[in-house]
Amino acid sequence: MSTANRVIKNTGFLYAKMGITMFISLYTTRLILNSLGASDFGIFNIVGGAISMLGFLNAAMASATQRFMSYSEGEGNREKQKSIFNVSFILHLGISIVVGISLLIAGYFFFNGILNIPQNRIFAAQVIYGSLIISTMFTVMTVPYDAAMNAHENMKYYAIIGIIESTLKLAVAFICVYTNHDKLIIYGILMAIIPIITLTIMRFYCHKYYKECIILPRKYWNKALMKEMTSFAGWNFISSSTNMIGNYGLGIVLNIFFTTIVNAAQGIANQLNGLLISFANNMLKPVNPIIIKSKGANQQELFIKTIVTGCKLNFYLTAIFMLPAIIEMPFILKIWLKEVPEYAVIFSQLQLLRTMIEQITLLVSSSVAANGQIKQLSIASSIINLFPLPLIYLSFYYGAPPQSMYIISIFIWSIIGCLPRLYFSHKLNGIQWNIYTNKIILPCILSFIVGLTFGYIPNFLHIETSYVRLFFTIILCDTTFMAIAILFLSKDEKRICLSILTLITDSIKNKLKKCIKSKKKIYDKK
Repeated sequence: MSTANRVIKNTGFLYAKMGITMFISLYTTRLILNSLGASDFGIFNIVGGAISMLGFLNAAMASATQRFMSYSEGEGNREKQKSIFNVSFILHLGISIVVGISLLIAGYFFFNGILNIPQNRIFAAQVIYGSLIISTMFTVMTVPYDAAMNAHENMKYYAIIGIIESTLKLAVAFICVYTNHDKLIIYGILMAIIPIITLTIMRFYCHKYYKECIILPRKYWNKALMKEMTSFAGWNFISSSTNMIGNYGLGIVLNIFFTTIVNAAQGIANQLNGLLISFANNMLKPVNPIIIKSKGANQQELFIKTIVTGCKLNFYLTAIFMLPAIIEMPFILKIWLKEVPEYAVIFSQLQLLRTMIEQITLLVSSSVAANGQIKQLSIASSIINLFPLPLIYLSFYYGAPPQSMYIISIFIWSIIGCLPRLYFSHKLNGIQWNIYTNKIILPCILSFIVGLTFGYIPNFLHIETSYVRLFFTIILCDTTFMAIAILFLSKDEKRICLSILTLITDSIKNKLKKCIKSKKKIYDKK
């Protein structure tokens, strides 16, 4: 199967998964917010909010192992993958223990002077934090299996696991609605069980179908490989951890100066951003292995072509959904949630803007990872990841409003943060600067400005907020955005986009036909 066809097929599986999980997640969030209330939802977001960050940490750590598996597959070295898996298994088992102990120590300081939590809800918060530690450890241990599935580009089974995970979260939400016990405690404990279930499923599948997934550390131990992977995973873990700490730290700083209600608004912004970002992540999943394999096979032309195409399509797929959402955020939150927490609208708009800017160069990090020399990039990224926290603390201390947190993070994380990626990708892979500016950055920025400008026309005309205005905003915004975006696509990129669109529409048509046929059979039997 050709590279383009593999991307199209795997993207199709991931979009099918996304279509199911998106609606489940939207309904789940509404149930949980109404069940817990804004205050308890805010407590969960500040204490157990790292659970939502675990998906990011898991993906970041998996990329380290996946890099070695995909690279060796590009080299054609099958036996080496068994050593990679065993070394990765031991490595992440050790990491999970270190993370668990670190979180236990940090918990003492969190609950003794840092967190601003009502006295009668401290016990519930401590139970959630304990559940978080267990969840974190099991999530880290899924990394070798996650990497194996990504290296094999098995997005079909990956999509199935995602659907199972979303269904379990919906079940947890229903339990919280109808339970007579403390809803916050029940929610925290049940959410921590989900990673244990997903680890069990992934472990069973990988050991059954992938030959390299065999745990025999004595037989497949490789000291040199262990040293190389430990160095790579260690630097990757540092940058990923500081990213998670930086994002999680925003909630802690916010909690110090404001109430848990404001943390609830931040939780809503993160939930909405997580749902919409899944559209772009579905493109990253099948593209990342190709970048690394092409590097391992020394196919420089395919390597650069995949990076350029991936960056543009990643941003375009994000913008198609996020641009209209930014413009019509007040109406979207109103129809999604019964009660919209204060600051939820502005937080959500700024969070989506931050994400869109980061998507432009996010895939460039994969080009550095493919090279294997990530130490300098990790150091630079770690400094940038933590730098906004003291600035945000000082801004709040001197009376700045809550939304200033996002303005500072956009400037440092989204704008300044992209510079090290571009620099080290140019230095290590020899990709010329004009390729980034002319083929990636300028097309994305111009398309964004035009789409946003036309999308605000219904607002400028003072059309009353309604489904009709939402419809016209989406049409104007996305039509103009895609018209400009298409001008900057090459023939191959246009073909890939058309094939993905065809795949999605065919999938919808087939499901409708099956549904009609099944109803017809039932009618005929009657």
